[in-house]
Amino acid sequence: MTDTRTVEPDTGIQGKKEQSVRVVILALMITMMLAMLDNMIVGTAMPTIVGDLGGLEHLSWVVTSYTLATAASTPIWGKLGDMYGRKGAFLSSIVIFLAGSVLSGMAQDMGQLIGFRAVQGLGAGGLMVGVMAIIGDLVPPRERGKYQGMMAGVMAIAMIGGPLVGGTITDHWGWRWAFYINLPLGAVALGLITAVLHLPKKRSQARIDYLGAGLLTVGITSIVLVTTWGGTEYAWSSARIMELIGIGVAALVGFVFWQTRAVEPILPLHIFRSRNFTLMAVIGFITGFVMFGATLFLPLYQQSVQGASATNSGLLLLPMLGAMLVTSMVAGRITTSSGRYKIFPVVGSALMIVGLYLLSTMDTGTSRFTSGVFMAVVGLGMGCLMQITMLVAQNSVEMKDMGVASSSATLFRTLGSSFGVAIMGALFNSRVQDAMSERAGALGSKITEQSAQLDAASLAKLPAPAREAYQFAVSDGTHAAFVLGAAVAVVALVAAVFVKEVPLRGAEPKQEGAPDEPTAPKTPVVEPV
Repeated sequence: MTDTRTVEPDTGIQGKKEQSVRVVILALMITMMLAMLDNMIVGTAMPTIVGDLGGLEHLSWVVTSYTLATAASTPIWGKLGDMYGRKGAFLSSIVIFLAGSVLSGMAQDMGQLIGFRAVQGLGAGGLMVGVMAIIGDLVPPRERGKYQGMMAGVMAIAMIGGPLVGGTITDHWGWRWAFYINLPLGAVALGLITAVLHLPKKRSQARIDYLGAGLLTVGITSIVLVTTWGGTEYAWSSARIMELIGIGVAALVGFVFWQTRAVEPILPLHIFRSRNFTLMAVIGFITGFVMFGATLFLPLYQQSVQGASATNSGLLLLPMLGAMLVTSMVAGRITTSSGRYKIFPVVGSALMIVGLYLLSTMDTGTSRFTSGVFMAVVGLGMGCLMQITMLVAQNSVEMKDMGVASSSATLFRTLGSSFGVAIMGALFNSRVQDAMSERAGALGSKITEQSAQLDAASLAKLPAPAREAYQFAVSDGTHAAFVLGAAVAVVALVAAVFVKEVPLRGAEPKQEGAPDEPTAPKTPVVEPV
C-alpha cells in the first residue's frame, strides 16, 4: 500500500530551529578559524622552533609537508562527504587535525615535526571543504550571502591576529602551545557539531576510487613541489624540477583519463560541463594567486622600505582586509535580497586589476597612508570575489555533488596561492638581486646571495648606502610582482564577463503583502506504508 502526499521542498533553513542553525554556523566558523590561524601562528613561532629542535636545513619542509597534505587530501574529503555523509567526514577531519596538532606539539626533533605536520595537513584538507559543503547543505544559495560577511570576518581576524597571537604564545607559553592552542577551539567545535548538526545519513555502495585518488595526489604533490622548490631549492631548469613537472603532467593526464571510466570518480568531470563552475574555478585560482602574493609582499615592503615593525605585520594589512570584510558583507546582503550576482565578479576583478596596478607604482617615497589606500582598493576587489566564487560554484552543481564542488573550488584557490607565491616570489627575488648588483655592486650581490628577503635585524646592520640600495631593490621587486599580479587578474575579468547569471536556488525573501505559501513548486512524493 502506498500513501501519496505532497511534500514541500526544503527552502533553506525551513523546518529547523533558527537558534540551532546559528549554533552550527558558530561551530563552522570556529573550525574555519582553526584552519586559517594555524599556518600564521606556526610561522611566527618557527625561529624559536628551529632554535630548540635544530634542523635549519629542513625548515621549509615544516610548511611544505602541511601544504602538500592539505592540497592532496582536499578533493578526497569532498568526495567522502558526498558518498558517506557530510557530518561524519567533517568530524573525522577535525579529529585528525587535532591529533596532528597534539603530536606536532610533542615533537622531539625536526623529522618528527615534519611528519606530524603532514598528519595535521591531512585533517586540514577537510576543514574548509567541510565548512563550505555543510553551509551548502543547510542554506540555499539565495540565503547564503548573509553568511559571507562572517566568513570574510574570520579570514580577516586570522590574518591580522595570527602573527600577534603566535608571537604572544611563543614568548609566554613556549612554541609547543602554538599547536596545543588548537585543542580547546577544536573541542568546542566538535561538541557543538556533534550535538546540534543533523544531516541525512548516507551510505554509498560504491567503492572509493583509490586509483583516481592516488593519481590526483601524485599530480598535486608534484605541482606544489615545483612551485615550492623552483627558483629556491633548485633552479627552474634543473633536472629535479623537470622530473617533477613530467611526473605531475603524466599523473594528471592519467587521472583525467581514469575519471572518465571510474564507477565513482573522486572528481566527477561532468561538473566542469557547467560553464559557470569552470569559470568560478578559474576566478578562484586567480584570486588565490593574487591574494597570497599580496599578503606576502606587502608586509615585506612596509617593513623594509617604510620602516614598519615586523611584530605588527598583521596590522599592516588592515586596510586591505577591512575593505574585503565590508565589501563581502555588502555583496552577500545584495545577493540575498536580489538574487543577482554577476556584477560582483566583474567589478571585483576590475578593482583588483586597478589596485594591483596602484601597488606596482609604490617606491621608496610612498607614504603609509597612500599604500593603505592602494591596499584598500585591492581589498574591495577581493571582497567581491572571495565568497561569491564558492556560492556560484555550488549553485552550478546538483546537491549530490556539493562536496566535490566545494573541494574543487577550494583546491583551485589553494593551487592558485601556491603558484602566486612561487611565481611572484621568483620574479621578486630576481629583480631584487639584479637591482642590488646595479646599485651596490659586489657588496649588493653578496648581501642577497642567500636570500632576497632580509629580516629587520639584518637590514639594520647594513651600511647606509647598502640599506638604501636594498630599499630601492625591494621597491623594484614589488613593482614587478604586482605588475604580474595585475596582468594575471585580467584573466579573471575576462572569465567574469562570460559568467551566466543563473537564478540562485532557494526561496526569495518574502515581500510585504505576499502570501505565506512558499514560492517553490510542490513536489509529489510516494512513500511506502
